[in-house]
Amino acid sequence: MKSFSHSSVEDIMSDIRQGRMIVLVDDDENSAREGIVMVAAEHCDAFHVNFMARQARGLVCLALTRDRCEQLELTSMVIGGSDKKPNFTTSIEAARGIDTGISAADRAHTIQTAVASFASPADIVQPGHVFPLMVASGGVLMRAGLTEAASDYIGLSGLPPAAVISDILSSKGELADKSELSEFANKHQLKIGSMADLINFRLRNEHTIKRIRTGKIETFFGDFNLSVYKDNVTGGNHVALWRGEILAEVATPVRVQVRSTVRDLINCRSLSSRSWSFTQSLKYISKSSSGVIILVGAQESEQQLLSNVDLSLGLSDFKDSTHTDSSKNIGLGAQILRDLGVGKIRLLSAPIKYNALSGFDLEVVDFLSPIIE
Repeated sequence: MKSFSHSSVEDIMSDIRQGRMIVLVDDDENSAREGIVMVAAEHCDAFHVNFMARQARGLVCLALTRDRCEQLELTSMVIGGSDKKPNFTTSIEAARGIDTGISAADRAHTIQTAVASFASPADIVQPGHVFPLMVASGGVLMRAGLTEAASDYIGLSGLPPAAVISDILSSKGELADKSELSEFANKHQLKIGSMADLINFRLRNEHTIKRIRTGKIETFFGDFNLSVYKDNVTGGNHVALWRGEILAEVATPVRVQVRSTVRDLINCRSLSSRSWSFTQSLKYISKSSSGVIILVGAQESEQQLLSNVDLSLGLSDFKDSTHTDSSKNIGLGAQILRDLGVGKIRLLSAPIKYNALSGFDLEVVDFLSPIIE
């Protein structure tokens, strides 16, 4: 169900080409319902920067593709950060042509310097007053975030896929809710664009995964169908196991996870009580009429391994850990689920907000906690 009166993808792209600002929202009922104001970096000037700082009240950021970040030799501010958060690089300043760097005009000049066709690392200095965000490769089809949505909208509009964005805050300094976002857009006569509509638009024309193997396998919990999907963005392979008849209108038990050595291979009880292990998921779905498990082919970092070891030894609190669950690569998992025919989901996971799932024609109707015997 949509919560905002928003414009079509085509209308949003038309305004972007004309250099107009857009309010971009995640309008899913089950999402965090965030909103940003954005403009194509190519059209950004001092007026836009000043508007975002004074009217939107959020941090003015510059969304750049990974290729552009590599061109400028920008590195992530936090190595191995969570996929839930935008990927900040070290802040930047134009090397020439500015004063203190903080004025709207100076920040606009820094932005234009960073997005110039032949920009080089010598054209910028660090740190500075502009905060670049590295967009996930594959955009919203890999990470359903507003940063990726802003870049995708602009790229689809025929402009270089760089966006100047700012969160929209209320007069109390909190993230604006849906009514405040609508009021903001109406007050400033800005169109509202939907991230879910953008995802749907892209899926009608493209996918970032391809099924390359399929068949049946025998597990300790019975026979399962198995498919391997090739990720065209990273080149990685991902495995899906499922059984029974998958119907979009019937709620299907689903588990999407990245491998955890301590939880999945060692089957540590303390971690398995917090987050479904692969064995628990396989056993649960073997007793269900249907179900899907997706194993995302991402490598577990050394930091994540040590964090999970500390958790299992009682050396750290779960809330302070870097342990991640099925929130990683939600766009990737969503594409696989749609390929398998899933619509409604009973998710084997703790309750969590997932961005723009409706764009993939998916809906989480229930969350299931791990069963410890």
